[in-house]
Amino acid sequence: MKPTNKKSWRYRLHEIIYEADTPMGRLFDIVLLILILLSVVIVMLESVRSIDLEYHRLFYIIEWIITIFFTIEYIARIITVKKPRHYIFSFYGIIDFLSTIPLYLSFILVGSNYLLTVRALRLLRVFRILKITRYIGEGNKLKKALIESRAKIFIFIFAVLIVAIIAGTLMYLIEGEESGFKSIPVSVYWCIVTLTTVGFGDIAPVTPAGQFLATIIMILGYGVIAVPTGIVSAQYLRKASDDYVHVNTQSCRNCGAQRHRDDAKFCHKCGDELNPRSHVET
Repeated sequence: MKPTNKKSWRYRLHEIIYEADTPMGRLFDIVLLILILLSVVIVMLESVRSIDLEYHRLFYIIEWIITIFFTIEYIARIITVKKPRHYIFSFYGIIDFLSTIPLYLSFILVGSNYLLTVRALRLLRVFRILKITRYIGEGNKLKKALIESRAKIFIFIFAVLIVAIIAGTLMYLIEGEESGFKSIPVSVYWCIVTLTTVGFGDIAPVTPAGQFLATIIMILGYGVIAVPTGIVSAQYLRKASDDYVHVNTQSCRNCGAQRHRDDAKFCHKCGDELNPRSHVET
């Protein structure tokens, strides 16, 4: 092995498959996205009997072509990283594996081809593919706001549950079994449905007192929607001032870490160089 200024084929392939900063990488990801969408649409159409009877053979051929492409892509993702296990056991690694095996399993298990719809999860890559980096950054801020607000949200939901139990018990006492409130759990179910403004209409109060209580619960329902939103919004705005969105899609070959700074030269997780000038041909 000897160092050279030319990038090794594994490094070049890694840039194309894992990153979207180059024209080839962007093209690869767009083609991948189209194939994912096509595969999911085909699986959905196969569930419509009249369409499946007419185009079954065509769907089968296309699905095998897509599956072979995904298999090659999955193998390429493994061989282009220094530590394959980091990719294999990552979220996207597991999704990529699950989206590849269903058609092979169809030889053993009947109906397993419908598991191909798991490929829809791979559409989560769309934010990186289309370079909508602003929304990636906003998504990260929203996730942080939700995590930091979880205690307040949990307490609020617990309080709402207590209100639902008390109101459901009162409704059971007021309406009784004659109006469809056959038990306290059924009454609590009705209260939660009303409180969340869903209102299936399968149970409804008929007495004036029950209707008055239902009105109060409906009004409280607006607060149930507004309060958690306000909690998260306040936390989100608190975070908005110190978060800059970095627009690169650099992926570390050593550990697979992403979300690096635009000016980063080394991985923030393992310290490996992101864009070395020379590479060792293997």
